[in-house]
Amino acid sequence: MTEHPISFERPQPGVDPADPRGALLHTPTPATASPSAALPAQARTGETPSTPGTAHPCDKGTGTGKSTSQGTDPATSADAAGSEHSQPAVAEPDTHRPRPAPEGIPTQPGAEQAGPQGSGDSERRTGQGLPPGRPTPMRRDGDRLRFVGAATRRIARGIDLDEIVMGLCRATVPTFSDAILVYLRDPLPVGDERPTGPLLLRLRRTDRIPAERDSEAGFTPALQPEPAEVTELDLLGAELCEVRPGSALAEVLRGVRPVFTDAPAARAALPELLGDGCEFSVPGGQRAILAPLRGRRRVIGAALFLRRPDRIAFEPDDLLVAAQLATHSALGIDKAVLYGREAYIADELQRTMLPETLPRPTGVRLASRYLPAAETARVGGDWYDAIPLPGSRVALVVGDVMGHSMTSAAIMGQLRTTAQTLAGLDLPPQEVLHHLDEQAQRLGTDRMATCLYAVYDPVSHRITIANAGHPPPVLLHLGGRAEVLRVPPGAPIGVGGVDFEAVELDAPAGATLLLYTDGLVESRLRDVWTGIEQLREKLAATAQLTGPDHPPPLEALCDEVLDMLGPGDRDDDIALLAARFDGIAPSDVAYWFLEPEDAAPGRARRLARRALSRWGMEDMSDSVELLVSEVVTNAVRYASRPVTLRLLRTDVLRCEVGDDVPQLPRLRQARATDEGGRGLYLVNKLARRWGATRLSTGKVVWFELNRN
Repeated sequence: MTEHPISFERPQPGVDPADPRGALLHTPTPATASPSAALPAQARTGETPSTPGTAHPCDKGTGTGKSTSQGTDPATSADAAGSEHSQPAVAEPDTHRPRPAPEGIPTQPGAEQAGPQGSGDSERRTGQGLPPGRPTPMRRDGDRLRFVGAATRRIARGIDLDEIVMGLCRATVPTFSDAILVYLRDPLPVGDERPTGPLLLRLRRTDRIPAERDSEAGFTPALQPEPAEVTELDLLGAELCEVRPGSALAEVLRGVRPVFTDAPAARAALPELLGDGCEFSVPGGQRAILAPLRGRRRVIGAALFLRRPDRIAFEPDDLLVAAQLATHSALGIDKAVLYGREAYIADELQRTMLPETLPRPTGVRLASRYLPAAETARVGGDWYDAIPLPGSRVALVVGDVMGHSMTSAAIMGQLRTTAQTLAGLDLPPQEVLHHLDEQAQRLGTDRMATCLYAVYDPVSHRITIANAGHPPPVLLHLGGRAEVLRVPPGAPIGVGGVDFEAVELDAPAGATLLLYTDGLVESRLRDVWTGIEQLREKLAATAQLTGPDHPPPLEALCDEVLDMLGPGDRDDDIALLAARFDGIAPSDVAYWFLEPEDAAPGRARRLARRALSRWGMEDMSDSVELLVSEVVTNAVRYASRPVTLRLLRTDVLRCEVGDDVPQLPRLRQARATDEGGRGLYLVNKLARRWGATRLSTGKVVWFELNRN
């Protein structure tokens, strides 16, 4: 029974249909053809054969040479191999190549020496006899397809601009070309935005076979006096070029399709791209391809592929390969630019949502940390805050909105702004959470968050805490004992109809309060209470390192806490706020009540003078008495209840005057005929800082003076 090959191609003339190779043969081969006749010799690569009837080895269906598409080398014939069914020889892999070829690139078939007459041409066609490190040419359509597949996979693996451009270079050199220059638009347009200004191309990256392989002929500029000491790519290509409208380079880029640089239009565009004189360093003939890089909407750059004169020139099918590489690279660059812009927006959003710097309130030191859930999701719903309050107090806030997306970050920003506004009203912690709950319900039915709000008073050394479904804080005492504070858990913000409860606890000097979100203590590997216990043990162990009389430094303590997270032990954002309570000693505080009467300013001056004398600050008496008298006069003019006067001695001298009138004073320029209105003007000129804060029971006007 005769076996017929299965093929989608028509049987070729002169080929026996029973021959199993018949489906792979594309051109007829005369029975008398010899190996030397199958490969006509050429004097130089790229020259037109002078023998009539011969054709380029890639031409199909013409000439007398035998061409293959499935791995049969044209230099291996039945006469040379000794058998009609012998397999082609495979060239040994080159062990001296500077880096491996991209995955999926098959080993190029070699060929046996056809004889003295055909040896030189056989070397150029098969790659045998080329210098070490020189890749063999791709002679088959299957090779090109596999190369394009492997190269595009390598390019697609990149997620940012540098990775994509490097993937293009590494996939191209040395398998497809000996060198490549990649130019990109500067600046690169993002998305649908329309670029303004002239079209500038900047040399983004070059890649080439290492210089130690380039002792033979290269494409060094002809005017270079010592080409052996200067590599060609160090001189080839300008750093920046401007594409002028209507120029040859603009026309080539507008055409989008890759072109050989021996074409008149491309040859005229090279001086504009590479700089004057550098176009002569490009190899002649079809050994260079200029490929525009077109993104989704516009040309964003160009790539120049180069082959050395001692390597076989590019073929027309290589233009399709260059087009595929350019298309995939340009689309990848477009996506990388978009991703970079989104990452930038996410970073900026998160940065503006969180406090840029922490305040430095009197009697407490602060440190914080924030870690996103992952590098690809840099925004989330976790936040922390420290808000100075009247009376040298400070509000400590930490919260967590469900999710870690742009929506969660936006909701977090609204809740944080609301909390800051409520803190400015000096509401109790439980009232702040109640209003936050109402705000979350106004944002939507599924807008839920947990929050912990605490107010620390350095004068009384007390802290008031209210919780809305958040993990409890941990208090690290000066002796090294870590305590999980018992705070009523409450319901999360957004549930609605739930009362919140506040507790007041001692905050001794030297103690450290740690507020955190559940991402620190909860993960797939442990539940929240196991994580809280591990956190407590970590804090106690860290405190033992510094001894019982010295608390650990805040910044180092935060770093140690984050070190408790193991690999793969972080599933959520982490917000961390640490507060070291220093407090204000009772001996540094002077406090009085003054009746709202005309004699109150004089009594306030005498009390302030006595306190300054007790503190050894008599040299500040004149300025302090003047300012205290002006502020107390304004308070007693409208107050109906006793006025409070308090002096605090810290690194500055702070004076606070409180009354029951909610209207805040405003600084204004008094007219020449006015009898009053100059008190705040004097305060503004003499004080280091001053301000007024509205309370639920009135207001407080304060000022600070530098200690002499």
